[in-house]
Amino acid sequence: MSWTKERLERVRNWKNPYENFIDESKINTILQDAQKPSQESVLSIIEKAKSNALKGVMLTPEETAVLVNTTDDALWEEIFKAAAYVKEEVYGNRIVLFSPLYISNPCVNNCAYCGFKSSNKDMQKITLDMQGLKQEIESLLDVGQKRLIAVYGEHPKSDASYIAQSVKTIYGVKKDKSEIRRVNINAAPMFEDEYKMIKQEGIGTYQVFQETYHRDTYEKVHPKGTLKGKYEWRLFALHRALNAGLDDVAIGVLFGLYDWKYEILAMLYHAMDLERVFNIGPHTMSFPRIKLTSNSDMYRSPYAVSDKDIVKIAAVIRLMCPFTGTILTAREDACIRDEMLKKCGISQTDAGTNIGIGGYSENSGTNNLSKQQFAIGDHRSIDSFILNLVKEGRLPSFCTSCYREGRTGCNFMPLAKHAAIKYLCIPNGILTFKEYIRDYASSEVKEIGESVIIPKYLKMLQENLPQIAGTVEEMMSSLDEGKSDCHI
Repeated sequence: MSWTKERLERVRNWKNPYENFIDESKINTILQDAQKPSQESVLSIIEKAKSNALKGVMLTPEETAVLVNTTDDALWEEIFKAAAYVKEEVYGNRIVLFSPLYISNPCVNNCAYCGFKSSNKDMQKITLDMQGLKQEIESLLDVGQKRLIAVYGEHPKSDASYIAQSVKTIYGVKKDKSEIRRVNINAAPMFEDEYKMIKQEGIGTYQVFQETYHRDTYEKVHPKGTLKGKYEWRLFALHRALNAGLDDVAIGVLFGLYDWKYEILAMLYHAMDLERVFNIGPHTMSFPRIKLTSNSDMYRSPYAVSDKDIVKIAAVIRLMCPFTGTILTAREDACIRDEMLKKCGISQTDAGTNIGIGGYSENSGTNNLSKQQFAIGDHRSIDSFILNLVKEGRLPSFCTSCYREGRTGCNFMPLAKHAAIKYLCIPNGILTFKEYIRDYASSEVKEIGESVIIPKYLKMLQENLPQIAGTVEEMMSSLDEGKSDCHI
């Protein structure tokens, strides 16, 4: 209680130096003015979005409003085709894989939609000690994972010093010459001195979702007097993070709290303001929707997003911000995820997901809502998920090279904005997939990977970038000889 009270006082005394970028009246007017768009206007904006892939330019809010207001199914098919095109132009036909790791679920907040809320007596409150964390990491290493996003509740047990210690611990775990090579984090908003503390441990992308940009809804689902209750404190969390020196930040919305069309435009305004102030857009955008959780019926919200609309949301986000990675999570059922991977220009997704505290070492393949924040829909193992990818001709990737070669923040954005990053994504994807095949893959994944996928993408390099192709071939030979972590 004393920790919460003291921190709440600091939050209340925080003076916001930034200009508010969410104008609800303006967003509503833009959406209203774009009602019933013509076929010509929709097709024109689709073409502009495709050309933006090579320019690093976002669509305007007015153009994005036209897309979200489209009602013609045939035009939506054109939007989906364009989303797939843009993603391939920027990143290539590779899918980066990661695993979420929930480390601590005690939380002082009482968000209406969240299983971790402080009033939920059905939730087992668990904070992993460093030995328990090591066990989780070893379990993930056993199945070939190299990339994590670590998730924490907001609580004195998981404060900035605990986050820093846990990230250091994760990086320190080695097993059979394998290790986690990149730790992104999803944690509560912090003060700048705290951001500097966690940066010292080499965190990757720092992720804070506004949940909803609609102020009245935000205040309704985040009670006053809680740390999450102050709208502006959360809204400018990523501004503070970038100002403190973090390299990459990520935004997102919990779709289903309010009208999804409004939220998409608000996300765009958030991205635009990060560009305006720091010249760095969001590294990724996420679009989770409310799911079943312990002790809450918010998933029945009047703004609940349908299966059809979540596919639209992902595609529009890809077109409105072509250089930003888009993250699809295992909240969605396997069939929805497979459809979205084909149609929405997804660049990253999780696999082999277990979001229960201690869930990976327990090896439970089902939902346990007494230990996890929400229900997940896709329980496929990493290898099963990869098998699906390679059968579709995609390149699975565990690449972490950009982070470790300094291609972050202002050094990453020009590569993504001018569609040059794929010339690094594909080579490094080949190398990380080759390493996965060598050490972890099932016989079926190995056969398709070695006979179809790696030759396919290596040939692509040979035809377009022969010098890089030669380097990749040399590194693959090194992998065959037992070397690990070969990257460009």
